[in-house]
Amino acid sequence: MNIKQITDTIEELAPLAYAEDFDNVGLLIGNYNTEVTGILVTLDTLEKTVDEAITKNCNLIVSFHPIIFSGLKKLNGNTYVERVVMKAIKNDIAIYAIHTALDSSHQGVSAKMCEIIGLTNTKILLPQSRNIKKLTTYVPHKNAENLRNSLFTAGAGNIGNYNHCSFNIEGTGTYQGNENSNPLIGKKEKLHKEPETFISVIFERHLESQILKSLFKNHPYEEVAYDIVTLDNKHQNIGMGMIGELTHEMEALDFLHLLKEKFNLHTIRYSDLNNKKIKKVAVLGGSGSFAINQAKRADADIFITADMKYHDFYKAENQIILADIGHYESEQFTKNLLVDYLTKKITNFAPALLTGRIILSEKNTNPINYI
Repeated sequence: MNIKQITDTIEELAPLAYAEDFDNVGLLIGNYNTEVTGILVTLDTLEKTVDEAITKNCNLIVSFHPIIFSGLKKLNGNTYVERVVMKAIKNDIAIYAIHTALDSSHQGVSAKMCEIIGLTNTKILLPQSRNIKKLTTYVPHKNAENLRNSLFTAGAGNIGNYNHCSFNIEGTGTYQGNENSNPLIGKKEKLHKEPETFISVIFERHLESQILKSLFKNHPYEEVAYDIVTLDNKHQNIGMGMIGELTHEMEALDFLHLLKEKFNLHTIRYSDLNNKKIKKVAVLGGSGSFAINQAKRADADIFITADMKYHDFYKAENQIILADIGHYESEQFTKNLLVDYLTKKITNFAPALLTGRIILSEKNTNPINYI
């Protein structure tokens, strides 16, 4: 099984198209055609992570955070980033990073936080917009069902909990081919009228190439009439953060103690409790202060994230409790999520070589210590 097969599987969970523009995701080091001997899953890739991969005969590191974030102009070993890259290359170890692509997945980082806390009725806190596209095309009546089904198979027509969604209108299409045309129906240089079905379906933007491939393969016309538009609609299953509910209301201080226990925290930085009861909880793994106002608009009782600055806590304004549990701490279970996902998906079709070779890194990569 090669690296491309592994990364394709990961991207079913977290398509790279949904990573933030500033991010650096995908295969950072290595060749997609390399056969995989083992996979080491980690939150961060440090020198000790590469050493662990070497020891455990893993030639692919799947890392949440990218070790190469901005451009490298030199490889002299003067920084920890350069040393990691040099050691990985020297030992033929590939590094793949997923970062904000997984942050934006409805089964990603924030979803795992919700699971650890025990939240129900969860949904995306900040849904992304302009990630839904609409395809419209026109096809002879007799070919409509086959084309429609092929588009569904390619991933079109999914709306929330529904699939095979489309809109269809019957009408009459006209065309006239020139002397170089080769029409399947009608004759060249003759005006032709054909009973056609107008088909409209939506799809997620990362599926566009396979949707078009299916369209051209299954449409009978020599020249396919179609158009694709990007919609402003927000995608309810793609975006940052999540919000959900506790099974029962809790006192704020009791909830913070629960949070401390669930995430094995040394400390929590939080705003005034103001005698608030906790029922509705918003979360965002990593640096999430940009979502404070959205958490307030969603009527969350508390917003749990990391890396909040001094003045961010003023934004609570007695409307919400803000809790900073630490960057590493908020994302610590992400590698467990990836190991569980890969183990379940890959063991269905992977060769025996990879059985038991999807390994959770034992290294603590948190750069922050507490006293």
